[in-house]
Amino acid sequence: MGASGYVGSRLVPELLGRGHDVVATYRGTRRAAYPWVRDVEWRRADVLDEAQVVAAVEGADAVCYLVHGLGEDDFMTRDRQAADNVRHAVGVGGVGRLVYLSGIVPDGPREELSDHLLSRLEVEEILSSAESSVLTLRASMVIGAGSTSFEVMRQLSERLPVVQTVPAWMATTLIQPVAVADAVHFLAEALERPDVTGHLDVVGPDRVTYAELLRAYAAESGLVRIQVPVWLAPVDAVTRVVGAVVDVPAALVGSLIPSLGHDMVAGRDAAGELGAAESGPLPVAEAIRRSLGRARAGGAGARWAGTHGPAEGALVDGAVIDGAVIDGAVVDGVVVDGVFIDGVLIDGAMGDGSALDGAAIGGDPMAPSVGDPPWSRHRTLYQRLRDSAGLP
Repeated sequence: MGASGYVGSRLVPELLGRGHDVVATYRGTRRAAYPWVRDVEWRRADVLDEAQVVAAVEGADAVCYLVHGLGEDDFMTRDRQAADNVRHAVGVGGVGRLVYLSGIVPDGPREELSDHLLSRLEVEEILSSAESSVLTLRASMVIGAGSTSFEVMRQLSERLPVVQTVPAWMATTLIQPVAVADAVHFLAEALERPDVTGHLDVVGPDRVTYAELLRAYAAESGLVRIQVPVWLAPVDAVTRVVGAVVDVPAALVGSLIPSLGHDMVAGRDAAGELGAAESGPLPVAEAIRRSLGRARAGGAGARWAGTHGPAEGALVDGAVIDGAVIDGAVVDGVVVDGVFIDGVLIDGAMGDGSALDGAAIGGDPMAPSVGDPPWSRHRTLYQRLRDSAGLP
């Protein structure tokens, strides 16, 4: 549930690659044009509609819940209702396993939590009462091209001038960022391990401050940035400035920024219970490097690893491919069969058979995907200003 989201779009190919049959839910009438779009069974399920949720989980062995209303009006109420519907549906359907991806919840009184983190905790508490084996994975900031948190950091770093002002309250906050490749690994393992219950923290190996994270990004992307601490920087003011600079929707930014004042480090590391990926957890520098390397690759090509090849029939900016339309899905950019999206060639098979699309089976989850939201596309500040002014 939440297959079309950032993490979900990377989890689906991982589960398919492990040999699972996957049911993907969607809320509206249109599904994103990910490479795996025809390799899953689609079921419509608005999580606020109890009957639809019950029908969606019918026959499922396990449910992975990745939905949240972050950025929507009254998202806390909506998240509680949705979680209660899923809890009920799991019981009605006799689902044996339920895995929920949440955020790390800092120690301390509930009243000190941001609405974002408090909502995640409330959903966890509701789901934990389901008649099933339940595990919550609490993730720190997720690094990967297309991740909301990563895109905020990337766009801020590249669009602000050489002198980078950093609120003093962010310079001391500790986090353990996790690469999306590792997050996907832990989710897949969790679905296959009903013996593990309760909650685990999904983190990377490095504990850094936000100031150190911004410096790591600058180093990996070749930017020259000088950090200057700002002592009088209220959360509301920071939220407004960030929302004005980045392409990420302002409502999302407004929900995320207040959480940055909390330490987001592991208490019970998921690697200890579920085991890390064979290559080990990705350090911050390597995770950033992989995210940037693929995002800026040009002309390298990509193999669509789904059994049906590229998103055949996807409607791309008004162009119909192979004479058909798949669910009217619209991709941001003019593409397919040798045309580029954002500098990445789609369906140009590489000799080594690797895949550039981050949501392809066998691809690198750290890389961008054709199905990612338009605001995650790489644009310089100059390009953003020209686009805002309606200039070609």
